[in-house]
Amino acid sequence: MNETGTTGANHSEKVGLFQLVVLALSVVVLGALGADTIFKFPPAISNVLEVFDTAVCVLLLVDFGMRFHKAPSKLAFLKWGWIDLLASIPYLPCLRYGRVVRILRVIRLLRAIRATQKISALLLRNKVQTGATSVVLAAFLLIIFCSVGVLICEQQNPGANILTAEDALWWSVTTITTVGYGDKYPVTTEGRIVAMILMVSGIGIFGTFSGLAAAYFFHTKQKDAEREESEILARLQKIEEKIDRLKDGE
Repeated sequence: MNETGTTGANHSEKVGLFQLVVLALSVVVLGALGADTIFKFPPAISNVLEVFDTAVCVLLLVDFGMRFHKAPSKLAFLKWGWIDLLASIPYLPCLRYGRVVRILRVIRLLRAIRATQKISALLLRNKVQTGATSVVLAAFLLIIFCSVGVLICEQQNPGANILTAEDALWWSVTTITTVGYGDKYPVTTEGRIVAMILMVSGIGIFGTFSGLAAAYFFHTKQKDAEREESEILARLQKIEEKIDRLKDGE
């Protein structure tokens, strides 16, 4: 598998952590949009999914731009890359099918490069970056699906105050960040269960993110200390060599 999707090309497309995240989000959003098409969700829930779809489209467009910039042959890249470009356009249902082609291409690529070993190596190469990306991805998915969940639970209750996509997204963000303004809150038992899941997850996510940030700075300082130690040892070795030359000269 290569950048253009044809055999005989010289440049192999490399899969990075960002591409894996985009793949995962593309699969999730396709499933969500498919469920919306089959079950005909209420307008407020469909609006949340549209926001989710738009965010994923932005990531797809960024990914397309990165790979187009890195491609040695722009014309060869566009032979198949135009599908990825169309797939990054939101609000046009007929173009979302391009995303299916993109997912299949990436899956074939992963299988072709002995996926298990190379993906594991990719994920373990930079544990801090992988962990931070996983935390952000988990938070994004929690916000979306808890917004949908609380809307499903609250919309039928006459005393509910979370009734629109904007209300649900605002409530999810303030809840997962443990800010809790209190202007929007669930009134049903089911909605409160969703809120508890989101609150506990938010504490875990931000605790994990703080740990990763501390690990990153510690690792950076450790690398700086090792570099300084190497420089000092190199200088000492040069001094020893000069002393040896002076002794030989005597």
